[in-house]
This record gives sequence, C-alpha cells and structure tokens, in this order.
Amino acid sequence: MKITRIETFGLEAPLPTPFGWSQAWVTRRRAVLVRVETDDDMEGWGEIYCQAPPVIYTAIVAELLAPHFLGADPWDRDVLWQAAYNATIDAGQRGFVVGALSALDSALWDIVGKACGQPVHRLLGGLARAHVRAYATGLYRQPGDDWIAALPAEAVGYVERGFRVVKMKVGFGIPLDVAAVRAVREAIGPDITLAVDANHAYKPVQAIELGRRIAPYDIAWFEEPVSPEDIAGYCEVRARQPIPVAGGELAYTRFGFRDLLERRAVDILQPDLCLCGGLTEGRAIADLARTWNVRCWAHVWGTGIAQATAMHFLGWMPTKSAYTDVDPLLVEWDNTPNPLRDQIVLNPPVYAAGSVAVPTDPGLGVTIDRAAVARFQTAHSLAGGKS
Repeated sequence: MKITRIETFGLEAPLPTPFGWSQAWVTRRRAVLVRVETDDDMEGWGEIYCQAPPVIYTAIVAELLAPHFLGADPWDRDVLWQAAYNATIDAGQRGFVVGALSALDSALWDIVGKACGQPVHRLLGGLARAHVRAYATGLYRQPGDDWIAALPAEAVGYVERGFRVVKMKVGFGIPLDVAAVRAVREAIGPDITLAVDANHAYKPVQAIELGRRIAPYDIAWFEEPVSPEDIAGYCEVRARQPIPVAGGELAYTRFGFRDLLERRAVDILQPDLCLCGGLTEGRAIADLARTWNVRCWAHVWGTGIAQATAMHFLGWMPTKSAYTDVDPLLVEWDNTPNPLRDQIVLNPPVYAAGSVAVPTDPGLGVTIDRAAVARFQTAHSLAGGKS
C-alpha cells in the first residue's frame, strides 16, 4: 500500500449572527480537511484546527509536507511523522506546520484502521470505555449590552439536554466576568459542574483576582487564564488562586506539553488532536500526562472528523482507578453555530444524555459528504495523482 494523492480542502461558512470570546468575534466557521488516498483506493481523512484563512494550510500541506508522504506506506505513520517533523523543524516546531501535520497523521490512522477492519481506538491500544462524558461548551458573548441576561436561559437549556458539566466564556473584564458567572451559577444550581475559559485574556495578576472572586461559585477549572507562552504566569495563577488550572489547546507536540508538566503549570492538559501533532503525538502526550499524574482531556472545536478523532483518543486512554466516577474523562462538546460541523460528516459522533459513544466502525468511523465539502470549499490543493 502506497500513498498516491493528498488533497486538502479549505472550508468556510458565514454565520448570520456573530458570537464573541475574549479575543475576537466569530463571524464565520472555518475548517481544513485533508484526504489521503492510496494506490489500492483506500482513503483517510484528517482535520486541522483552523483559526486562520484556510488557504494558508492548503499550501503548507501540498508544498511543504506532502512530499514526505507521497509514495510511502501509511503503516509507517510514526516514521513518516518524525521524518516530516525533522524536515520542517527549522520553521515548523509549532503553529501552522504542526497543525497541518496533525491532519496528515490522523488520516494515516484512518487508512490503517480501514485496511485492517479495526477502529482507531483498537490501534491505539484498546477500548477503555465505550462512552465518554461530555461537557457543553457555549455561553459566549452575544451582540448587545444585555448579553449577561441571556446566559441563564442558555445554561439551563444545556442542563435540560442532560449535560452535567457546562463551560462558559470569561475574559471580558473582571466585573463583567463575575456577574456572568454569578448569573449562570444561580440559574443551574449547585449540582451542575461549572467551568470557565478566558482564552488567554489576562495577565497573571488579573487572572488571580478573577479566580479568587469566582471561586465561591464552585468553579471546576479555570481554562487558559493567561497567554499560552507564559508558563511562569500559569504557575503563578495556579499557586495563588484556588481553582484548578487547565491549558494546552495551543501547545504543540510532546515537547510543548513536557514544558507544561515539568513546571507543574496545569492541573488539566487539553491537547487538540487536530493541532498538537495528531494521534501519533497525542498518544505520547497522554503517556506524559500519566507519567506526571495529570488529567488529560481533549479540546475539540471542529467538524465531525475532529470529534471522532477525540473520541477514539479518549476511548482508549487508560486511567489509574478502576472506578470511573473517581476522575472521569471529559470530551468538549461545542454547542455554538457551525454549519461545517453539522453538515460535512454524514455519521458524526452523537451526544445523548450526558455522554458520547466512541465510534466502532473501522478507522475513524466517519463518512464524509463530498457534496457538502464542495459546497463550503474556498481553498484547495492537490499533491500527487490528478483529481
């Protein structure tokens, strides 16, 4: 089996109503998908966590990375990952290049799983759990001055759908954040787990103040309190306020996560399998987390491909305790508007009654709607055989 073609699709979908996080307003959803094809007509798909114009990624895949994969055997995915990383290390230890490498890597896992008739979690090492508890990501800022008033109804809606864990956005200024957290906690009551995510909005002194002021509302974790580059700041926030600190969605490869762990900067690691280096590197990151005795959950904010990749990862991940309720794994479940998430995959993982089932079909276990891909396509690249 040899890789003959690598095709990359940049997708965009404008939103009728924007929603905001601490750094920007989301006016459109983006995704970049990578399709790898072999000489025996096998195909695999991967996804890049896309927060930039997709054309950047389509060029990187075709011009920089594809030459290291074309003609190779997809079973050699560890070797191929290292060869591509080594060849681009002068300019690509993180960011766009590792994000693109993540999708190529996951596509190879998809191919190999299909070739041997096994789901990816079996290739990773087995199925530790058939379902993973999901937490609702939502409660973003909406247009207008009365956005806090709208948060309670949204939060209650998640609880009514069976979510027992809810994450909300902060990072809009400490007084507004405190008011928003108070409103949500009062709406959902004391028995629902509540977390906050600042998306690296604050300096350490501000994050510490916010953590201390919202701690009485029983916050399960404080996500990305400061810049991902400021590991010392993470350590300071973790030491000087009582809420557990989470981070890592913008960390790259085992080396970036090693630095977080060695510094004891976080209580919860959050690798994004579509950004950190793919499943090959995700497995190494999970092993590091076990070595350092730190929780490791997947960050997910993409299409059904990203969701399926995370579900296989979390379905496999070993735990220290035989009792699943001691420290249950969680998967992030995005509830914001996203036509790409809702339409690209014909059989995405499905949330039901508080959890999501791990896919069991071979490979990643998802089927792509090529007509939907064409409908949203704004950028494209092809390396290898002709389309």
